[in-house]
Parts: sequence; structure tokens; C-alpha cells
Amino acid sequence: MGVSHLSNGPEPWSRRGVLAVLAAVPAAVLTGCGSRAGASDATSGTTPAASTAASTATASASATAKAPTLTLIPADGSRNADFTSPVKVTASSGTLSHVRVTASDGAALSGSFDESRTTWTSDRNPYSGTAYTVTAAVAATAGAGTQDAAEQALSFTTRTPANTFVGRFTPEAGSTSGVGMPVSVTFTHAVTDRAAVEKAITVTADPQVEVVGHWFSDTRLDFRPEEYWAAGTKITLALRLKDVEGASGVYGTQSKDVTFHIGREQISTVDLAAKTMTVRRDGRTLATYPVSGGDAEHTTWSGIMVISERFEKTRMESSTVGLGDEYDIDDVPHAQRLTTSGTFIHGNYWASSSVFGDSNTTHGCIGMRDAKDGGDTAEPGHAFYKSSVLGDVVVVENSGEDTVDPANGLNGWNMSWVNWRAGSAF
Repeated sequence: MGVSHLSNGPEPWSRRGVLAVLAAVPAAVLTGCGSRAGASDATSGTTPAASTAASTATASASATAKAPTLTLIPADGSRNADFTSPVKVTASSGTLSHVRVTASDGAALSGSFDESRTTWTSDRNPYSGTAYTVTAAVAATAGAGTQDAAEQALSFTTRTPANTFVGRFTPEAGSTSGVGMPVSVTFTHAVTDRAAVEKAITVTADPQVEVVGHWFSDTRLDFRPEEYWAAGTKITLALRLKDVEGASGVYGTQSKDVTFHIGREQISTVDLAAKTMTVRRDGRTLATYPVSGGDAEHTTWSGIMVISERFEKTRMESSTVGLGDEYDIDDVPHAQRLTTSGTFIHGNYWASSSVFGDSNTTHGCIGMRDAKDGGDTAEPGHAFYKSSVLGDVVVVENSGEDTVDPANGLNGWNMSWVNWRAGSAF
């Protein structure tokens, strides 16, 4: 403003000189500031491009600081990892593009992302004693932009439990049984968490029918429908016991499917008042045989029994069933087990032929006339054995004895459907 007031008066200085000085001052100031800020660069001959490089380096450092890291549960590189919880992969920044968790046998562990797609969780727990590889890609944010997905690899191996159990099942895989055959699973260790174990075992039938489990003890779980299986049914047993904790610190080891079939229907009714057995197949009478049951001191169990073992020839010794030394026969022909306690239906060559159909003279078994070597196909013992399969039903009536305990053999059919269902863990 002082300069404008001199516009009409003499100019003691040259206006141009004043302006030149004023114009030079900013230049000098800018130059001076520049020299102080970049003295080293000036000394080394660095051009202003160095400032751009420094800015780029700062931006790169910022991007590096924001580079995503992955957190793995179980921990990356662990060799004795827990197998009782799901696998989790979490990105520290950015979002997860994809996650793959693969076992040493090539099986993939499926899972899902959370809503923000920063955490992936497996649908189930990893298996014990298994090495896993985890590969994940992360889309990382750097400033206002997004870097390309960067893939990272991690790994872990789960521990092997010290104490395990398996379920041994009846009938055998691929076998064909009679309509009375339950699916019976016996465990090698007592089960305390029945619900967890029963949940891990399913039995399905084709044609479809409701199948329910019943615990007879802490080591035995049987499955059956309300009525006998329909002839021709296909049954599938699915065991998913792998890593199921059946008791404290005791884990299952099996993950498998087993199928077997039901053949024709054969139900034989033994009337010990009449001393006869009538065999019916698919609703028609196949044969009627004279028999001999337990005497007054050794009555035969009554009720529904299922053939659980078959022997063309076997040894029967009274001491094994608590009867001292009353008998020991090493070549009993055509013996078929009906109870765990020792009731059989079998061929008998040592009693008089007149006994069968006339008198009950056995120690509790059901005897049928047979040849000593079992080779006479005309004898009832031979004929009935050849017509039978595991799982066939034998019903004993009028024996003078109580109904057999449902747990004594594969004889759960002696239990009402209401009581059977009550024995399930669900």
C-alpha cells in the first residue's frame, strides 16, 4: 500500500528496483528453505526426483505395514494339535478370497466364511492323527486400492488319542440274514456318553421303516424296527464313531458304512406241549418235525429267539453252562444257538428215536433226531439246519419256563415297542 501512495510524486528509488528486490526475496526465501531441507541431497547431487522416490518408499512402507497375516487354529506348524474343535482361519486385514483345508489322504474339510469374510470355520472337527495342509488367499487393502490376492500355505497335524474304542457289529458285512436279525453293536470300551455314541450310528432300511436303538448295557446297543424286517430288505449301518468321545478321554476310531440284506422269511414255532416244531416260510408251512425239549428240571426258555450262531458240528459240555459234569459230547451235529446262556436247537443221535415227538428229555435245548455224523439228509436235524440262516426266528411255546431275557442272545423281540424305544438315548 505504501508504494501506491507514491504514484504521483517523485520516485526516490526506481520502481523497478523496488519490484525487483521484492521479487527476489521470495526466490531467495524459497531457495534458502530448499537448501536447508535437502542439504545432503544437494551435496550428493540428487535431483528433486528423490523426493518422489521418498514418497513412494513411504507409501510402500505403509502398504507393507497393512499386508495381511493369517491366524490358524490349531496353530500353524503344530504337531500335536487338538482335534476336538473346528479349524479356523482368520485374516488380520483384507478379506479371505478362498480357503482349502486338505488331509494327508486328499480329503477336503469343508467350511464357511463369516459375514465379513475375514474368518473361515470348518463344518466339523479335523480327524485325529491326521496331517492337514491349509491354503488361503487374502485380498489385502493398501491405501485406497486393493492388492491382488496373495496365497499363503500353513499346516498342522492332529494328535492321536491314547485310548480308543471300536464297535463290533452283527451281522457281517455283505451277509444275508433272516427277518429276525437285529443290528447289534458291541463296544470294546464301556460307553458313558450314550447319546453321543448313538447319534454317531444310524441304521436305515430299504424299503424304509423306522429303526430305533436300544442300550442293553454300556457296551451293547441293538437296533430293530417295530416288527420283523420285511423279506428282501436292504439294511445300511453307518458308523461315524471316529473321534466321538464315548467315555472320558476314550475316542472312537471308525468311519464306515456296512450293508447287508434280509432274505426270505422263515419262522419256526416249537410247541413243547405237542413236542413238535412247525416251520413256515414266507407264510406257508414248509415242514413239521418231532422234537424234544427241556425236562422238568431243565426247562427250555419260552419266547421269541433268533438264531445267532450255526455249527455243522460242535462240542457241548455241561460245565460251561453250570451243570457240572452231566454231559460232554464233542460231535453234536447241526447246532444252532438261540441264547447266549447256551440254548441251542440241534441234532441228537444219542437219544432213542422214540423220544422225539413224545417226551421232553433235554437239559434245556431243543433236540431233533439226527445221524451221528450228521450226514443223513433225511434226518430232521439235517433238514432243518440246511433250511436255516442266521437271523431266522424260533418261537418256543408251552415250555413251562419264563420268557427269555431280551438281552440273552439277539432276542430283543420279546420287548414291547414302547419299552424298546425307552432304551434309546433319545
